[in-house]
Amino acid sequence: MTPLTSEAAVPAEDMGGIGPLVARLSRAGQRLRQADRTNPWVLDTTVVVLVFLMFCMPDLLHTDGGDADGPHRFRVAFIQLSFAGMFVLQAGLVVPLLWRRRKPAVAFGAVAAVFVLQWSLNAALRADIALFIALYSLALHGQLRQLPWACGIMAGAMLLVALRASVAVSVWDALFFLLSTATAALALGLMVRIRRAQLAGLRDRAARLEIERDQRSRLAAAAERARVAREMHDIVGHNLSVIITLADAGVYATAIAPERGREALHIIGDTGRQALGELRRVLGILREAAGGPENGPELSPQPGLTDINALCAGVRAAGLEVVYRTAGAVEALDSGVQLATYRIVQEALTNTLKHAGTGSRVNLAIIVKDTQLTVRVKDTGPPEATSHHPAPANEEGHGLAGMRERTALYDGSLSAGPTGSGWTVEATLNLSPIGGSQ
Repeated sequence: MTPLTSEAAVPAEDMGGIGPLVARLSRAGQRLRQADRTNPWVLDTTVVVLVFLMFCMPDLLHTDGGDADGPHRFRVAFIQLSFAGMFVLQAGLVVPLLWRRRKPAVAFGAVAAVFVLQWSLNAALRADIALFIALYSLALHGQLRQLPWACGIMAGAMLLVALRASVAVSVWDALFFLLSTATAALALGLMVRIRRAQLAGLRDRAARLEIERDQRSRLAAAAERARVAREMHDIVGHNLSVIITLADAGVYATAIAPERGREALHIIGDTGRQALGELRRVLGILREAAGGPENGPELSPQPGLTDINALCAGVRAAGLEVVYRTAGAVEALDSGVQLATYRIVQEALTNTLKHAGTGSRVNLAIIVKDTQLTVRVKDTGPPEATSHHPAPANEEGHGLAGMRERTALYDGSLSAGPTGSGWTVEATLNLSPIGGSQ
């Protein structure tokens, strides 16, 4: 997944000399954020030290006579604090910034209290910048419901400062400048907060999309495995049943009628070659072509209704008597419907061959009427049976389950059960609308 960074959006070489600088700054920012997550106290302490050096030290170095460079009316408007008093007030303003991210409301309240105390004493300090930093931190890290009362405290404090400075500057001018500065600090904190929330939302969405993509891939792989398992079961199960039946029949026929035994062997060879070809086709689509499509496996078309005649001929050779008929516009069926029908018939005939044995009669009918396709496979049961046809044991999880899955693809239904001494399988497929092909 592409990281959400500026380098990913614009290549460095396309930005002239700015690209490498942006990349270095981005990497430096990432390293700084990582270090801050590991040791958050380091950044908080650094902020406090910088505020002390930039805004506290100048006042401490001029405690003897005030700021000689300032206008005379500013020097006489405020009292001159002693070194100890100034240091204590500065500490009260700056030290709470250590908790500006972990407890922003507490830090803002402490700084505001010292700020009001200081201006109640009619003292002016450069360290008052700490109140704006605390307001920014509260807008960025605090709870939004705390901002209204913080803004009220800030407005009251700014009004106090404007009144104290009224001897040197207009109250409205001072109030406008101070409230504008406070508004800027508040707006900056909210803007950074919103930006971070947006980036967090984008990262969360990207992570969820990646998870959904992986889930879709796993579901697609599972569906493909199930489809291949159905194909393998249909191919191997049917052809092995025919081969085993022919081999058993050939053993008995060799001693009585050698010609029939040789015929059985020929049919076994043809059936085995057919099964091998279908297996190669199914496994070939799973194998990536090493040299492109021209070197890929040669794929034969999927079996359809025209192949059912050959299927019936194979089971007739194995000893079943099959009567096959069709009704309706079967030749106009979708290729996917034809494949599903072929596999259902193949599985039903395989079950009949395994459980009814040779000598059984099978009536196979494929009927298309309006928007419905019906496949009916009915056998008479084993010749020695009188009233009960044995259920296809252990087939619910394989053969019958596979047939149900195929009918479900076309919003159909499947019923299978004994009828007299035989067994009937009836599948109904909905052709309107036509479902997706296998």
